[in-house]
Amino acid sequence: MKGGDNVGNCREKEEYMGRRPTKAADNQFCKARLAAAEYNERLFAKEGASELLGVSVSTLSDYELGLTKIVPPDMVVKMANLYNAPELENYYCREMCPLGYEMPKVDIQDLDRIAIKALSTFRKLDETEDILLDVAEDGSVSEREVSDLHKILKTLEELESVTQNLKAWVKRNL
Repeated sequence: MKGGDNVGNCREKEEYMGRRPTKAADNQFCKARLAAAEYNERLFAKEGASELLGVSVSTLSDYELGLTKIVPPDMVVKMANLYNAPELENYYCREMCPLGYEMPKVDIQDLDRIAIKALSTFRKLDETEDILLDVAEDGSVSEREVSDLHKILKTLEELESVTQNLKAWVKRNL
């Protein structure tokens, strides 16, 4: 799975193999496994995937059905590596870990899309730098500077999002 391919629909891929998950169809772990199965046929079946992950079939089923509320982080890392799906780590942090709920969502796109977003954000940084200097100059934030501070944070969050997306792209493609 290279260069921004979409993960795809779990139902379609399992249907192709003669099985049709119903409850797991929209589960990120199931989608990632079946997308990876295009490159490793053993991953089409939970039996093959569970063997490669070192867990029982029922445990993997519980993850994919959402019956395990918090999948162990080391298992998420194993799945992300085996499925070549670094976005699973981001999904885990954003959706399952109370410490990471504010992380930007990783949406692995093609490199050119990420580069354009990065350049657009870099362009905003010059203005952001000037605003930050104006706000911080006197050591306090006045009421009229609060909106400027929010603008600064928005630009930095965009930069963080671009950074996370580029990291995920590199992890998947290099």
